[in-house]
Amino acid sequence: MTLDHADALRLLRDGDLAIEGRLVDASNATLYCAVTLDDVIAACVYKPVQGERPLWDFPDGTLAGREVSAYIISVATGWDLVPPTVLRDGPFGPGMCQLWLDVDETVDLVALARSDHPDLRRMAVLDAVVNNADRKGGHLLPLDGRVRGVDHGVCFSAEDKLRTLLWQWRGLPLPAQALEVLSRLRAELEGALADELHEHLTRREVLATTRRVDRLLTSRLHPEPSEDWPAIPWPPF
Repeated sequence: MTLDHADALRLLRDGDLAIEGRLVDASNATLYCAVTLDDVIAACVYKPVQGERPLWDFPDGTLAGREVSAYIISVATGWDLVPPTVLRDGPFGPGMCQLWLDVDETVDLVALARSDHPDLRRMAVLDAVVNNADRKGGHLLPLDGRVRGVDHGVCFSAEDKLRTLLWQWRGLPLPAQALEVLSRLRAELEGALADELHEHLTRREVLATTRRVDRLLTSRLHPEPSEDWPAIPWPPF
């Protein structure tokens, strides 16, 4: 079944969650669930806040809100790079709930991560905006010719922390379409978009997001790896 974003968000927010398993490779509690509403059923991932592992560089209990914020930015770009994601109550308390996508298992993620797929280039821009500190190959979801991304819990730090496998466009000019999207995003960060992000992020973090967009619009280039921060997450996949 294919759900549009509005129906998917309603299902995720209001549906009944039934835990069916746990993704044991995840560093935080990540539960595979069935979500049901009005005879519509879908798979989803539920990450309760109380299952978040404390990190030295991100405040405790904030990762779920950062995941939702990445979805909000994805929607604002119009690129549809992050699956529908909400913050809701669940069997283990409040947490992030995200629509599960069944990926194409035949795709070689190593080759994909090194490719010039247009969705990856958009994702590289999105990651620069949200300051993604953990874009691993395993966070890429190939499906029906598209690529989407998940696991955005360590994004939106006010300090530069970009770590990613997607450096193949470093220093190259941003595509014209990306500049158009960034210009629109910058304008929206002056109003309702900032208000929406403030529900999950601090004012300092939202301001830092705005400044990152400003830097991209000023340089008109994909960012270069930092000399002060590891450029690639470990493990990369």
